[in-house]
Amino acid sequence: MNKQEYLELIDRVISEGKYKDDWASLADHPVPKWYSDAKFGIFIHWGVFSVPAYSYEWYPRHMYIKGTREYEHHVKTYGTQDKFGYKDFIPMFRGEKFDADAWVDLFARAGAKYMTPVAEHHDGFQMYDSELSRWNASKMGPCRDVLGELRDAAERRGIKFCTSSHRAEHWWYFNGGRKIEDSDVNDPEYEDFYGPAVWVEEYSHPYSPATNSLYAPHPDEAFLDDWLARTCELIDKYRPGLIYFDWWILNASFKPYLKKFAAYYYNRAEEWGQEVTINYKFNSFLYTSGVYDIERGQYSSISPRLWQNDTAIAKNSWGYTDNNDYKSADSIICDLIDVVSKNGCLMLNVGPKADGTITEEETKVLLEIGDWLSVNGEGIYGSTFWRMYGEGPTKIPEGSFQDTERGSFTPEDIRYTFKNGSVYAYVLACPNDGNIVMKELRHNVNFDLDIIVKNVTLLGFGSESMKWERTEKGLEIKLSDGVRSSRPICFKVDID
Repeated sequence: MNKQEYLELIDRVISEGKYKDDWASLADHPVPKWYSDAKFGIFIHWGVFSVPAYSYEWYPRHMYIKGTREYEHHVKTYGTQDKFGYKDFIPMFRGEKFDADAWVDLFARAGAKYMTPVAEHHDGFQMYDSELSRWNASKMGPCRDVLGELRDAAERRGIKFCTSSHRAEHWWYFNGGRKIEDSDVNDPEYEDFYGPAVWVEEYSHPYSPATNSLYAPHPDEAFLDDWLARTCELIDKYRPGLIYFDWWILNASFKPYLKKFAAYYYNRAEEWGQEVTINYKFNSFLYTSGVYDIERGQYSSISPRLWQNDTAIAKNSWGYTDNNDYKSADSIICDLIDVVSKNGCLMLNVGPKADGTITEEETKVLLEIGDWLSVNGEGIYGSTFWRMYGEGPTKIPEGSFQDTERGSFTPEDIRYTFKNGSVYAYVLACPNDGNIVMKELRHNVNFDLDIIVKNVTLLGFGSESMKWERTEKGLEIKLSDGVRSSRPICFKVDID
């Protein structure tokens, strides 16, 4: 099916379907139950950018911008951009060790309930079999339908398959190459790969503030039509339970196309009998028409509607680089608990190497998370928020790109979830002296706030692991001498 045929199909599905391309129709689209229950998922940034493995996944853009470290590295390592452009990395992107089942087995052992491989990043190289572009992993590089293999492996393991599109940013992504007269970006033979690469002054800087402006210079109709057709082809081919968009769809020009896409996707899901949703950032979609996502950050309190924190194991990059700085499993587990206590999900990114292997460092972190969840996941999966998210002195900075800004948690930092008549209290740092006080669960003189505590158990430990009593100070717990942990511990509090 070509682009024009797809656009006609989109209009027909919308005209005949339940959902129309207006916010009134799309508002209050239900959040899938599988998503509300899942809580923990895996994001995957794998692509041609993993070949240079330098700086971070925006290497493709910066290698064409003079004065950047990526530009200097590229010229020194590979030669000038007329001799070796980004396209020349594609034959080197072979994925010879890529094993979809091995990846998904690892994610299952990590305790993930959904996974979201990037279908197309800003570089315009599709990781799936597309009829709308020749520049894809099925025809070049690995010569495999990476997305299709991952979907099939996920379905075999009972993990919900999702995907993401970062295509929108491609409109200006390679525009630095326009200022290099003989670069391959200016070669008509590769125009269908490097895209418009539109040079306007507002998008000339590597980190242009204009990319966060609603009314900054916008794509033309041809690009927007192509974006819509590609994205609808993606969901038709792979039927994901969720599709994630990066930030630049916030540009005002995308608004009518976002509504068309949402109507098409939600109508298709109705045909499939499938619960789906859309991840969006900022105000690109209308509140309640999808699920809000905060990149590398979170809320400071409970959100009434499900939300998501997408972050990465590596602090410096989403894709693989030779110098990735990795977070610890302990830190990520604490963030997962904090996010879930505020009615959120955590989608944790891995960045595989160009050969298709996942690093030892990321594998170790994932397995440690999985070990912890196998004991303490009872209060994570399928839970909801309690009447307050938690207590303690450590403050969580709210907003994007705050994931490395918080201080260390203390034994006074406690987070609560609720499930099947029990409160789950996660102590984010196990105390050395074994003493814990949960102020939220104190005996309260105000009867409208009081509860009856029937029993308290410490997950993963025996009945002799502690003693507890409830006072006006709080639910006071004394751990036995042998109960210590370097990671958060969880108390199941049965109430009446």
